[in-house]
Amino acid sequence: MVAWTWRFEKSDGTEVQPAVEPEEFTTQGDAESWIGEHWKALLDGGADQVTLSEDGTKIYGPMPLNAE
Repeated sequence: MVAWTWRFEKSDGTEVQPAVEPEEFTTQGDAESWIGEHWKALLDGGADQVTLSEDGTKIYGPMPLNAE
């Protein structure tokens, strides 16, 4: 099964624990919808940016969570 995962980081790239625990995503759309719903809580919880990976391969990022 393909797994899409988010890595949560400070602006300097240091990995941080997310304020909201992500689920296992089976599609890129599911992963992006989840980040769309939870970005504010993640930002408030100390994550500045996220990187999306598919089975360990980076797809894109880091993407700032506070982008307007």
